[in-house]
Amino acid sequence: MTPSNDKRLPTDRNTWWANKWLLPLFSVTLGLIMLAASWAGGHPRQGAYMFGVMALFGAVLLLGGRSETIRAYRGDGRDERWAMIDLKATAMAGLAVMTAIIIGFIVEIANGRNGSPYVVLGAIAGIAYIVAFFVERWRS
Repeated sequence: MTPSNDKRLPTDRNTWWANKWLLPLFSVTLGLIMLAASWAGGHPRQGAYMFGVMALFGAVLLLGGRSETIRAYRGDGRDERWAMIDLKATAMAGLAVMTAIIIGFIVEIANGRNGSPYVVLGAIAGIAYIVAFFVERWRS
């Protein structure tokens, strides 16, 4: 038996994540979870606001289907160019979050605290990066 060379690309429109409903439904679901958590914490008005923001975001994604950018963001209009734009944007977001974690850690230890929760978040980010680096090296 020979290995198949028929590998589906992440840009293949037949994949489950390239459905135009996935990201809008995820946004509304996340908004409902935020509403429930905020309500349980005694802040239903704040939860309603968070749900409204997430539902509005989902609606923009769902109804903005004629926009090439929105379709690429949703995943149903993506090609190699949009996949590279997404990869670069994800890397920039990751860099921004990791920079904030490092700065937060330094501020915490400078104020005589133990650096928590920044040390845990930094460890998660570092381990995830190392694992992903080696997995991608092994795959290519």
